[in-house]
Amino acid sequence: MNSVISKVTGLRCTSLSRELFSRYIHGTSVLARPAHDAQFEDAKTRLNSLKEDPGNDVKLQIYGLFKQATVGKCNAPKPGMVDFVGKAKWSAWNALGDMSQDDAQQAYIKLVNELAAQEQTEEVADPGAGVQYDGIKITRENKIFHIRLNRPAKKNAITWQMYRDIGKCLKEAAESDAYSIAVLTGTGDYYCSGNDLSNFTNVTPEKIPAMAKEGREVLLEFVNSFINFPKPLISLINGPAVGISVTALGLCDAVYATDKATFHTPFSALGQSPEACSSYVFPKIMGPAKASEMLLFNRKITAQEAKERNLVSEVIPDALFEKETTEKMLQYAKFPPQSMRLSKVLNRSADLEILKKVNEEECKLLEERWQSQECIKAIMSFFARK
Repeated sequence: MNSVISKVTGLRCTSLSRELFSRYIHGTSVLARPAHDAQFEDAKTRLNSLKEDPGNDVKLQIYGLFKQATVGKCNAPKPGMVDFVGKAKWSAWNALGDMSQDDAQQAYIKLVNELAAQEQTEEVADPGAGVQYDGIKITRENKIFHIRLNRPAKKNAITWQMYRDIGKCLKEAAESDAYSIAVLTGTGDYYCSGNDLSNFTNVTPEKIPAMAKEGREVLLEFVNSFINFPKPLISLINGPAVGISVTALGLCDAVYATDKATFHTPFSALGQSPEACSSYVFPKIMGPAKASEMLLFNRKITAQEAKERNLVSEVIPDALFEKETTEKMLQYAKFPPQSMRLSKVLNRSADLEILKKVNEEECKLLEERWQSQECIKAIMSFFARK
């Protein structure tokens, strides 16, 4: 196993061979109680055949269980303060307290079997397998769930059904251990031109309330799928972004944009109001004045301005965009997934309930706006210009 013990309580270590990894976990000293159980021996062998580094926390857990199973309760003196690795290993063993050797052995076997089963599931999965959706192209490989808006002729405008399907995609990515991160991007010259305004056409006056109610429900669930997504969610902005495709960026964990991208939220011009929690997130990350420029006064900003306003993580030259973002995504997907997931929980937990409440209030207001004469006239005027 070509594993890497990158950091253990602050100490950086180099890459280890299978033999060195085995020594790290199992030690090199003569065991006080030889492991005689066949399953236990098989688990030891299987551990060394793992291809992926399970991360330092899991490796320390394995070490502690192994020592408890073969030696019993921790009987070693606590290492000195400067022995960071030794201290971490001792703590993992000592934390098991009076756990019996048999229980520790069974826990060791169970943990190793789970790691092996997870790798096997990932290896046999067909990267091209899985449900596909109209207007969306899904790629499932390299631990990345890649969602690509795929309506280039319509500038990747989002229909009501696409809203629902993107939510389904995020649910699949969240629930499967095969994926460490999810990525959103667009096909062609546009990232996304926002809400497909044909969602509002061919609706007779008596059906407008029902349309507005359905739209509120669809949008509420769509935005909640971003708020609740438990893994890193990254957007790659390959071109101009409009409306919901801009506001939802505030709910992503990282946003990378080509230098040709622009960001535009023309809500006031269309008689509508902000969504995707942008009424809360944008002022928080940009400041009230900069947020108002976009959300109230419809100012279109460049990729560099978006970076200066903390909406974009990094701007990349268009000629290098695909190459550099692909490399970044592959790198991120190799990070220990549980570590990323737990870190995101910490980052998001303080705002989680606030975001859900803001989403409800925004959707409620939009339901009202979609039924207003002001909004209807603005949309009709938009189509007349087209």
